[in-house]
Amino acid sequence: MFLRAHAKINLSLDVLRRREDGYHEVKMVMQMTGMYDRMNLLPLKGRPGIRLSTNLPYIPADENNLAYKAAKLLMDEFEVTDGLEIRLDKFIPVAAGLAGGSSDAAQALIGVNRLFGLGLDTAELMKRAARIGADVPYCVMGGTALSEGIGEVLTPLPSMPDNVCILLCKPNINVSTREVYTALRVDQLDFHPDVDAQTEALRAGDIRGITAKGVMYNVLETVTGEKYPVIKSIENDMLEAGALAAIMSGSGPTVFGIFDNADRAEVCRNSLRRTRPSARTFLTWPAGGEKV
Repeated sequence: MFLRAHAKINLSLDVLRRREDGYHEVKMVMQMTGMYDRMNLLPLKGRPGIRLSTNLPYIPADENNLAYKAAKLLMDEFEVTDGLEIRLDKFIPVAAGLAGGSSDAAQALIGVNRLFGLGLDTAELMKRAARIGADVPYCVMGGTALSEGIGEVLTPLPSMPDNVCILLCKPNINVSTREVYTALRVDQLDFHPDVDAQTEALRAGDIRGITAKGVMYNVLETVTGEKYPVIKSIENDMLEAGALAAIMSGSGPTVFGIFDNADRAEVCRNSLRRTRPSARTFLTWPAGGEKV
C-alpha cells in the first residue's frame, strides 16, 4: 500500500498562554502542501512484528520513529497477529517545522486501519493520533484547518486558492520544538496575528486577506528568529522577489513565501538556490491529505 505523508505549514501561529500542565494554548491555521514523504506498507502474514526501513541512515527504525509508534499503537490495540513492513522514504526536511514526523505517523495510522480492516473512521483515528503528538490529529484530517486548544481542537477550513505557489526554504540548521516553546515568553509578546481575519479570508478565497500584514504571522519567530537571523534574511529575499507574504513555519527554521505568480516564485527559487546553496529550497502548492 502506497501513501503520501504531506508536509504542513502554519499560515498563522499564535500562542495564547502557557497552561498549568506545561502545555501551551495555541490558535493557528494549518495548511497541507504538495511536498510529501513516501510510505509503503506491506502485511507480513504469519510473521509478527514491525520492520521499518528508511532512505536516511539517521532516521530511527524503532519506537522512536513516530510512524513505527503509530502502527504499533493500532496493531497492539486490535491484537493484529500478522506483521508489518514499513518502507519510509523521507523528502520532508527533518526538524524543520513542517510536521514531517507527525504526517508520517498519521499515514501509518491510516494505512494500518485500511490494511488490516480495522474499520475506524477519521474521528476515531484522530482520537488515537492525539496520543502520539499534537500535530498528528491534524495530519490525519489533512487539508486546511483552524487549530486550537493544544492543537487537538480542529475546525476544517477551505483551502487556499488554486493559483497559489508556496516556496519553502530550510536553512542548514535544526530546531527543537520543545526548546522553542520553553524559551517563549507569552506574557511578553508585543503582537499577535489576527487568526480570525485569516479564517474569514480563507472562507472568502481572498489571498490578499490571507497574507495581509498582521494576519499571516508566527509568534515563535520571536524565539527562533532572534536566535537565527538567517530566517528574517530569507523572508526579506522572498518579499523582494514578489512574495505576498513570507514567514517561518511552526517552530522553524523553514521559511515559506506565498506567491500568486508562478514565474516569480520560480525565479525566487532559483535565486535562493544560487545564493544559499546550503539551504534546501522547494516549490510546491496547497494540498489535501490522504483519505481514511
